[in-house]
Amino acid sequence: MEKILRGMADTMKAVKPPRMTALRELHESETGGPLSILIGTILSARTRDENTSLVVKKLFLRYKTARSLAEAKVSDVEKIIKSTGFYHVKARRIIEVASIIDSQYHGKVPDNLDELLKLPGVGRKTANCVLVYAFEKPAIPVDTHVHRISNRLGLVETKTPEETEFSLMAKIPKKYWLRINDMFVMYGQNICKPISPMCDVCQIKKDCNFYKTNFAS
Repeated sequence: MEKILRGMADTMKAVKPPRMTALRELHESETGGPLSILIGTILSARTRDENTSLVVKKLFLRYKTARSLAEAKVSDVEKIIKSTGFYHVKARRIIEVASIIDSQYHGKVPDNLDELLKLPGVGRKTANCVLVYAFEKPAIPVDTHVHRISNRLGLVETKTPEETEFSLMAKIPKKYWLRINDMFVMYGQNICKPISPMCDVCQIKKDCNFYKTNFAS
């Protein structure tokens, strides 16, 4: 796994150093507490990373705690998050989640998978993102990039992101888990794209089933 992660990093540095993923950027920002990571992950659905980062920072400049967000007017939140898409649904969802965090968890985002999964609209990917980016607890959040690249490389043979998560957990040593999502997402956005992946510059293509099947002579 170390060879794969290092090869991905070296490829991106050689082609064009990528911008940080939204969750990594939030993790390293002043507003990067667990609540902003949780809300940011919910807002990130079907929107660009750079947009997510800007919106979350703007949102938490106004609402700094779970309680303040829980008490926010839906219309005010909608105005702030409108650019993320599906903002009517997302606004109500994040206010609902903030209300539960405030009332049931004393304003603190839970740091374990089972409790996170009890929150409305929080599935395994979102919960695992919170564990990794908010609490630095080993987990493997699997989105479309992680799912696609894992199958292309031949690390797994799975049909769904959840299957990919469990398969990766079974095969990959836990010491690598914290690095997988961030690196695979950046690689999926910049190199191993869904359409027309940049196999010509990829430094791990010799270990990639997709490349060997489609391009290797």
